[in-house]
Amino acid sequence: MKKLSDHELDEISELAAKSVENFIYSKVSEKEVINLDIKVELDYHDGLDVDIQVDIQFDPLSKPDEKIAEDAAAHAIKEVDSYLADS
Repeated sequence: MKKLSDHELDEISELAAKSVENFIYSKVSEKEVINLDIKVELDYHDGLDVDIQVDIQFDPLSKPDEKIAEDAAAHAIKEVDSYLADS
């Protein structure tokens, strides 16, 4: 893996967060989401470890897929992998 600059690490973090957000809003309406908290942690030493935590609070009348946060994080990891493969 090539050495990543601070700017590239910032881009990866932003890409991961935006990928989570886009994935969730492609599955449910923004009106159904009361609160969306996305935390992206990058650990860059011998390689790049990406940890994404997604906390979503839905409107009580909403019936979202229970795995949407987990699926969104997995989608974001794929997007980061794709970004790294292309760079």
